[in-house]
Amino acid sequence: MSLTLLSRRERVLLSFFALLLLLAIAGPALPSPGAGGAPFADERGWLGLPHAMDVLSNLPFAAFGVWGLRWLHWHDRAHEHVQDAVPLQQAVVQPPVNLLDCAWMFFAGLVITAAGSAFYHLQPDALRLAADRAGMTVAFAGLIGCAVCERVSSRAGWPTAWFVLGAGLLAVAVCQETGNAMPWALVQFGGMLLVLVLALARPAQGAIGLRLGWVIFFYALAKLFELSDHAIYEATHHLLAGHSLKHLTAALAALPVLHALQAMGRQTLRHNPGAAAVTA
Repeated sequence: MSLTLLSRRERVLLSFFALLLLLAIAGPALPSPGAGGAPFADERGWLGLPHAMDVLSNLPFAAFGVWGLRWLHWHDRAHEHVQDAVPLQQAVVQPPVNLLDCAWMFFAGLVITAAGSAFYHLQPDALRLAADRAGMTVAFAGLIGCAVCERVSSRAGWPTAWFVLGAGLLAVAVCQETGNAMPWALVQFGGMLLVLVLALARPAQGAIGLRLGWVIFFYALAKLFELSDHAIYEATHHLLAGHSLKHLTAALAALPVLHALQAMGRQTLRHNPGAAAVTA
């Protein structure tokens, strides 16, 4: 597609990704701290499960992921039912397909994140850290795709999700092979900077009301808990560590996405009453 056919926001988005790509290629190397072997505060086991709290605290990722996937499956069935039931001459409210595709990627990524993070925390090392980050990349790509659909354009969301997914997996591989964490840092923090900027922008046409500010809030709080891992463990008299709280808080970033999708689903039902039969 010619650049002249892109909207102003789409051109700015493309320029932003080009800048990140340039920094990843030509920027200085950033050593990976700890190379996956950094000790975590809470090393207690439970019933033979090593690092039990850091492993089990990943369950909310899986729970929210399955919840979201089940809702998306219901929504697809409901919409198919409406298309079959409504006469051709009657208009049917169409769901934002690209945003739903990004949501599928996001919630599937949460399930993969739960598995990858649990796998890593069972026995932390550099190779397992790469698996953990790969799972995070899937969820991250879906989330950024949703944000772009909401604030840039629906057509830009799905390509953005795939670009972030490819760039993130490549960054994980580079970090694993060379120890240079700069590409991964650009994917993670550059991506969240993009979400922050988009949170301040006006919603695009067809937006469903995803509250990106809450996503940023939960992400920032999770990072704070991560950095305070040992301090929180000592402050709570070894009851709970910051890294476990990080997992619990980061999983809550799924709530704004779920809330926006469910609100969209209720609006679809009001405009297409025939879909209610599927929910019975």
